[in-house]
Amino acid sequence: MSATSPVPEHRAKVSEREARQVAEAAREQDWRKPSFAKELFLGRFRLDLIHPHPMPPDQDAQRGEEFLAKLRDFCETKIDSARIEREAQIPDEVINGLKELGALGMKIDTKYGGLGLTQVYYNKALALVGSASPAIGALLSAHQSIGVPQPLKIFGTQEQKDAFLPRCARTDITAFLLTEPDVGSDPARMAMAAVPDGDEYVLDGVKLWTTNGVVADLLVVMARVPKSEGHKGGITAFVVEAASEGVTVENRNAFMGLRGLENGVTRFHQVRVPAANRIGPEGAGLKIALTTLNTGRLSLPAMCVGAGKWCLKIAREWSGAREQWGRPVAYHEAVGAKISFIAATTFALEAVVDLSSQMADEDRNDIRIEAALAKLYGSEMGCLMADELVQIRGGRGFETAASLKARGERAVPAEQVLRDLRINRIFEGSTEIMHLLIAREAVDAHLKVAGDLIDPDKSLSDKAKAGARAGGFYARWLPKLVAGPGQLPRSYAEFHPAGHADLSGHLRYVERNARKLARSTFYAMSRWQGKMETKQGFLGRVVDIGAELFAMSAACVRAELLRTTEEYGREAYQLADVFCRQSRIRVEELFGRLWTNTDELDRKVVKGVLSGTYTWLESGIVDPSGEGPWIADATPGPTTHENVHRPIR
Repeated sequence: MSATSPVPEHRAKVSEREARQVAEAAREQDWRKPSFAKELFLGRFRLDLIHPHPMPPDQDAQRGEEFLAKLRDFCETKIDSARIEREAQIPDEVINGLKELGALGMKIDTKYGGLGLTQVYYNKALALVGSASPAIGALLSAHQSIGVPQPLKIFGTQEQKDAFLPRCARTDITAFLLTEPDVGSDPARMAMAAVPDGDEYVLDGVKLWTTNGVVADLLVVMARVPKSEGHKGGITAFVVEAASEGVTVENRNAFMGLRGLENGVTRFHQVRVPAANRIGPEGAGLKIALTTLNTGRLSLPAMCVGAGKWCLKIAREWSGAREQWGRPVAYHEAVGAKISFIAATTFALEAVVDLSSQMADEDRNDIRIEAALAKLYGSEMGCLMADELVQIRGGRGFETAASLKARGERAVPAEQVLRDLRINRIFEGSTEIMHLLIAREAVDAHLKVAGDLIDPDKSLSDKAKAGARAGGFYARWLPKLVAGPGQLPRSYAEFHPAGHADLSGHLRYVERNARKLARSTFYAMSRWQGKMETKQGFLGRVVDIGAELFAMSAACVRAELLRTTEEYGREAYQLADVFCRQSRIRVEELFGRLWTNTDELDRKVVKGVLSGTYTWLESGIVDPSGEGPWIADATPGPTTHENVHRPIR
């Protein structure tokens, strides 16, 4: 099959508009609780929503700290990261040890046999175990953040919770199956079918990149139910026993990083699933998936925090020991700038994750944007920090830990961490998809009042009504974007205590630039109207500015918390100050690129590339790629492969 092969017949052909409608229908439409990040994108700096920094109850903190102590001992004595990397597999005894420790049930309520940890301590546990082995962190995260426990916690019936959660807490590994060979972030084209048959559904199709799928006992599977009499139909979520007849793990996938990841291809052929195993109503599958990810996305940036801490430790130790031109390399400005970036960014990223996690635990705020920003920012910054560590280590950064050890040096897996972290920019929503998802939420208020004005399918009367609504909203909103506390020299004075760095100026900067960002977004909507959704470069920069402003806010609030609760408050203020100064440089660049960029030229070049205009530029090379289709055939039917599923007992 060539690269120009037609789409397989079983694949639904979906228009761009239909795809958007499916995604829009799955969105949580209402905002019942306040959101700091949503307000930020609207130009309203609601510091009161995050300051004073929320704190966990004492009993939750004590329970969390006790588990972290046990987990740390396990990580130090039972996990051999080098072995996992070498053998590309987590040893069964390690997974069984984690089961005995209760790590499978960190987020599951104690009444079901779980540990009942808060989101804050669950994320701290992931950061800890992920620093020992990112593959183990991914296994535990996929099981609890998006696997069976979380969807059942939010949407499951009591019978489902009673039946499955005790298993998930202690013995059964779970996986989440959404992606298909030809379906990524565009679920409207999902081909996996779930056909009703009496009190059962019959599942047929193929799922790709099923993290934990190779070893899982229970699966959350998204499949399309056809609309029929008595059935609403639509994408629907099911709990499926991995050992069910007709379920075959056809391949264990291998990647550039996370070599211990039990990720595979799973085929379903005439798999019968009881209707009692359906999660929520028919057609609610995508909403369930997106709601699950509202907090589930926090697990990835949590592990990026752990990676940042490790990068800082290695950078400190190595840069102090390695001398160049008569002094430690840390004191050479080119290296020192990288160390400063790692330290300041680790501080800010931990601030973002802890703040978002605590807000999730309190459930006073809607954190869907905060969690998405944390995932976006953490995955991007995590990769940058690891890359800078490799550069600081020089040739040793590019050398594997095994090779370093073989020739008598400390086995520092810097290159492995860089490889392991790279997937986070793709996992659970790529950076590009996160930009669009967050941008959609950021402009939600505008679309609610003025969306009909730019919708070509709306009637003139609908547009007239929308015009009236928009006029009232913008008459009240726009004047508030002109001036604010950010222009008053004494605003946020509590963030300038004697003897500490001045953070009040950074908060004034955030307030001013939140209003500037909102004005820029409004201007863009006025300029491009219905074409706004195609301006992905612009929207991505808007989101990146919002992420920086959120990170600056979180860093300042965390520094103030540490000033009042820890002995290193002055140092925390210093790190927050440095981070904000670095962040402000990035914000200024992003604002400049909102209107001065090569987006239009890039689009022309892309058309030329795809039409073959520049094929002459590809001459002078050979392509080492193998033969085969770009996308594997996933036509439903019986398997022709050996089942490589291996449950761990």
